[in-house]
Amino acid sequence: MHLIKLDLSGKIYQQLIKRCCFLYLETRVDVKESVRGQTIFIIQTIPRDVNTAIMELLIMAYALKTSCAKNIIGVIPYFPYSKQCKMRKRGSIVCKLLASMLAKAGLTHIITMDLHQKEIQGFFSFPVDNLRASPFLIQYIQEEIPDYRNAIIVAKSPAAAKRAQSYAERLRLGLAVIHGEAQCAESDMADGRHSPPCVRNTTGHTGLELPLMMAKEKPPITVVGDVGGRIAIIVDDIIDDVGDFVAAAEILKERGAYKIYIMATHGLLSADAPRLIEESAIDVVVVTNTVPHEVQKLQCPKIKTVDVSMILAEAIRRIHNGESMAYLFRNITVDD
Repeated sequence: MHLIKLDLSGKIYQQLIKRCCFLYLETRVDVKESVRGQTIFIIQTIPRDVNTAIMELLIMAYALKTSCAKNIIGVIPYFPYSKQCKMRKRGSIVCKLLASMLAKAGLTHIITMDLHQKEIQGFFSFPVDNLRASPFLIQYIQEEIPDYRNAIIVAKSPAAAKRAQSYAERLRLGLAVIHGEAQCAESDMADGRHSPPCVRNTTGHTGLELPLMMAKEKPPITVVGDVGGRIAIIVDDIIDDVGDFVAAAEILKERGAYKIYIMATHGLLSADAPRLIEESAIDVVVVTNTVPHEVQKLQCPKIKTVDVSMILAEAIRRIHNGESMAYLFRNITVDD
């Protein structure tokens, strides 16, 4: 141990610093057989340690590239950093950076599922097959929810209305949208257009007199649509921080919904999500197995899983045999 003294604001603080021996672990890949001229599929799910999984994928792809593999196809059911696909103040578009890294490492094709924004496909310099989980979730609704004809599809914010509308039209159900100050859509976040702040300098040149943008003021929270006496099914692509879902469930309960389901493709369920779900008005959370969540299921019996491995396996088979992928996208529209 080493004791040092710090002088902060005229006061002497003592800070105890422990000298630790750090063990640096590196990933090493050895290809044990010849892959020259072969098409290789790398299946990489994203566990809690996201950055380690990304480095493993990059190193493995580069090892195959230097071993003269013909095609290197990444099967990534949940594409990490997909939420960071827009500029936020002085941040960066990390999703685009990751796409460039994968291309540089040697990947020639990616199979993924329900990208957070479909425009992410434009970040890549190689083909991307963005599969959909909605057929599996719709099948769950039809087979596992009793009296689903009495249900209504709910968007927890106006930004999620298109996805909810797609579910409602396919199930021939009604649509409701939650709107108000309790919600925070991505489009409302600061994206850098107000940076640097507009400060008038009275001593120098003031520049152009541009019209000021009026600040947004959200109305009191409302539910557009009748949910009274209905089963409310909230749909989204990712459920991570469940705060918005819990708040939406409380509002729907107040408006008369007697059962509440959450349907999402990627169940990240970080931090205290299982406990918050268990203590909330949510009755069931249904997610696919694109992300491992066995621990969360043990902590919260409300979490149910839908298996989507079938469509991923079919995509691999079709690419391997040189068959068309159009069958996997039948009845899929631009807004889905």
